Amino acid sequence: MSSITDPPKANFRLSMLIYDTRYRSATIQIVALMGFMLLAAWLIGNAVENLNALGKTISFGFFHETAGYDINQRLLDYQSGDSHLRAALIGLLNTLVVALLGCVTATVVGVFVGVLRLSKNWIVAKIMTVYVEVFRNVPVLLWIALIFALVTESTPHPKTFRGLDTGAVVVTNRGTYLPEVLFSNSLGDISLFGQSALRFDVSLDLLAIVLVLAGGFFASFKLRKRADRIQEATGDRPTTWWQRLLVIFVPLGILLAVLGLHFGYPELKGFNFRGGTHLRNSLIALWLALSLYTAAYIAEIVRGGILAVSHGQSEAAGALGLRSGRIMNLVVLPQALRVIIPPMISNYLNLTKNSSLAIAVGYMDITGTLGGISMNQTGRELECVVLLMAVYLVISLSISASMNWYNNRVKLVER
Repeated sequence: MSSITDPPKANFRLSMLIYDTRYRSATIQIVALMGFMLLAAWLIGNAVENLNALGKTISFGFFHETAGYDINQRLLDYQSGDSHLRAALIGLLNTLVVALLGCVTATVVGVFVGVLRLSKNWIVAKIMTVYVEVFRNVPVLLWIALIFALVTESTPHPKTFRGLDTGAVVVTNRGTYLPEVLFSNSLGDISLFGQSALRFDVSLDLLAIVLVLAGGFFASFKLRKRADRIQEATGDRPTTWWQRLLVIFVPLGILLAVLGLHFGYPELKGFNFRGGTHLRNSLIALWLALSLYTAAYIAEIVRGGILAVSHGQSEAAGALGLRSGRIMNLVVLPQALRVIIPPMISNYLNLTKNSSLAIAVGYMDITGTLGGISMNQTGRELECVVLLMAVYLVISLSISASMNWYNNRVKLVER
């Protein structure tokens, strides 16, 4: 009778880290990581040593020094006597405003243009093609300068409105003035962080509006889910659009009436307008240029995503009696999203990083404050540049995480 025995296990030897496939990949990764860490340590140590030789130790104490410069477009209160940290905060908010406005506008325009590029109307399709090709093949910095020149040179001086009925919206060569939202029965503000550089006031009116809107959208979401369950159970979908609109806008309307909503309009006083919400030409030019430039790329992404959906899907939906608009909204676009969203993330990131070109038209974003005037005044090049890189890194990673989360929510799941 014979017995089968397992072969003896080989003892571990150092040579196995190189020649054994079970360990070789891990060995290469560890060596590469150690090499990278040594290189980074050498670069940091060399920079610190050179700075010490120049008598410039790494310090962020300059944040508490007086900035001494003004910021023309801002969301929070700021005076030239505030600290560099306060100026950097204002610049960061300005960057976020441009990034948010640009991403939303570029998405709307890009989807619209991408769909129209596939239009059966020859003139419409060619006009959209010209738009895409023109904006994609000219540097965005030139578009920013051109639009800034147009909104500055082609709009009237404030003095031309003297004695005229200006209306609610006033467009001048110094910017655009919009009606300002005011409340006669305001709930007041809450000040946070005292008198520090991070101080800001939270409007209780705005907070109440946000809470009411959040509750309305939550109720609307529940109504839609209820309609989905009824449709899955019976095959008939109840009409809920009017109910969903009511739960959103009726509570909001009641709240605005209680708060005494009214508008403050710009008025010409002296040599310029006073009152209202002032959007400077630098902000408008940067916003429009980044939006239209990025929308040209998004349009091509949307067009490619739509073409990636089988034409049989549209034919089947048409055979069921759906109109072309409903086919696009209910059949084609939901399937095209899995192709559209991943490359759109890169365009959102590019738009956010391209906002650093704001300094070309005098818009004070984080690059113009922390990476511009503050750095030149304090001489803290390394600290300012490292912080500036960290800010853009955090913003970009946040955008990527949000879009990836949305992509996972809308992607098709096999049953």
